[in-house]
Amino acid sequence: MRKLLLTLTFAGVAGLAFAHNCPNEMKAIDAKLATNVKLSEADAAKVKQLRADGEAQHKAGKHAESMKSLEEAKKILGI
Repeated sequence: MRKLLLTLTFAGVAGLAFAHNCPNEMKAIDAKLATNVKLSEADAAKVKQLRADGEAQHKAGKHAESMKSLEEAKKILGI
């Protein structure tokens, strides 16, 4: 029983840390975009859409989905 409680506690803490990282990922994307990074129009549009999707998902409490969108945007940006 004790192991189960500890596992659930750690999972909850990890979930909170994961949820609070979304804004940091958005800031990193915004900072890279501010450097006028050279991207094709299609890639630039995709990054902006993924960034917007990530923020919307974060606000909706869908942090895993948000992180997935933001990580994809970061990959395109090379960060």
